Amino acid sequence: MSISCSAPSSQQNEKLSILLERLRQMLGDNAVLTGSDASRREVDWLSKSHCRAAAILRPATPQQVQQIMQLCHEARQPVVTHGGLTGLVHGAEAGPDELVVSLERMNAIEHIDPVAGTIHVQAGVPLQQVQEAAAAVDMQFPVDLGARGSCTIGGNIATNAGGNRVIRFGMMRQQVLGLEAVLANGDIVSSMSPMLKNNAGYDLKQLFIGSEGTLGIVTRAVLRLQPAMPDVRTALLACPNFEALTALLPHLRQSLGGSLSAFEVMWQSHFALIAEHSGRHNPPLATDAPYYALVESLAIDAEGHQQGFDHALEQAFEQALIEDAVIAQSSNQRDALWAIRDDIEGLVESLAPLLAFDVSLPIEHMQDYVTRVEHELHTHYPQARLVVFGHLGDGNLHLSVGMGNDGDDTEGARHQIEQCLYQPLAELNGSISAEHGIGLEKRDWLHLSRSPAEMALMTTLKQALDPHGLLNRDKVLVWTPPV
Repeated sequence: MSISCSAPSSQQNEKLSILLERLRQMLGDNAVLTGSDASRREVDWLSKSHCRAAAILRPATPQQVQQIMQLCHEARQPVVTHGGLTGLVHGAEAGPDELVVSLERMNAIEHIDPVAGTIHVQAGVPLQQVQEAAAAVDMQFPVDLGARGSCTIGGNIATNAGGNRVIRFGMMRQQVLGLEAVLANGDIVSSMSPMLKNNAGYDLKQLFIGSEGTLGIVTRAVLRLQPAMPDVRTALLACPNFEALTALLPHLRQSLGGSLSAFEVMWQSHFALIAEHSGRHNPPLATDAPYYALVESLAIDAEGHQQGFDHALEQAFEQALIEDAVIAQSSNQRDALWAIRDDIEGLVESLAPLLAFDVSLPIEHMQDYVTRVEHELHTHYPQARLVVFGHLGDGNLHLSVGMGNDGDDTEGARHQIEQCLYQPLAELNGSISAEHGIGLEKRDWLHLSRSPAEMALMTTLKQALDPHGLLNRDKVLVWTPPV
């Protein structure tokens, strides 16, 4: 999906040239990228589409973001915010009449307080750097996802990122104590309070978490840290049926006493494809079981933790919840197990042309949902292949559709496939987006997951905070500002 906009007129080009000259004078030449310096950048990890914006602006401070937005507001110039560019819903796409504000130079870790358990960071800091800074003071930042080396804290906040440890620590929203954002008119809203308890009026930071840059540009944040949990226990478990799989989750939650941090599930379609048929891994278990659960537990007491973890798995065997298992005995073995779960490149290679989906729904309905989707998909596209995995512990499934011989018109088929995957979610009180956001790709389906009253309130917020429609135009909501 692309942005529906035409090339700028000669008058618009002249206004844009004047604005860019003012921005160069303010930011410096190396902070304003145009031509091939801008167009060679990829803006969507999966589609590999390139930047079409008139220019990329690279501010170094929140004050420079403020100055950019003041000038753009005066000129009624739309902008798109860029973080680590690891998104999957075309949320970073920009048209030739738009400017990109990239926060890549705003990458400072400003302060860390292990006593209070907080860290102050700028929005362009990669997630992995925050994790490493926390580890250096014997703490942890619990949000974790495969793109940790590239994705940025600002992007994580803007999309309310989830990842592998949501079952224990929650989404990005639960980790943000305070933040600072620049509004469409250049005003800075600074709610950088480090306090866990803060009931002084409206919790304004929540307006920007998950809003995908449509209400303001996040520039800084105060994040919660957790105590380091140095003892990690990881196992890959084969389950005989869906009933056993769903019984295994509460069993481990109860048996491990709250230390369970990940419960990732791969349908056989995913595990067999990646672990065996792709040729990229050595299968740690036979690939003929219907479900595989990758479970992980974090604790401090190594000896007691190991005994409890082993005992929980022994009980699962006795109760016929699992039929085979492999337990990681080293960090290398742990990494090898996670590599199967996280091998998105292997999916892309094996299923190209690939369509990827990210949904959530009640666990009890998951198997029926997958069966229904697969049936409807094959009704329309007999050669298509459905591969399923996800963070089942928090209700999140990732579905990959390989088009096979039906892939000659992938974009033409997209709407029909989206209908197959999204329409059933409305009946199940599910969501068309569990953690990747809406962007452009899911915008036209948002009504399936939000009521008319919710949609109206979102539009009211957009109108109030960005009355000229300058921030991430056309993303999330379809709204045309008044002339």
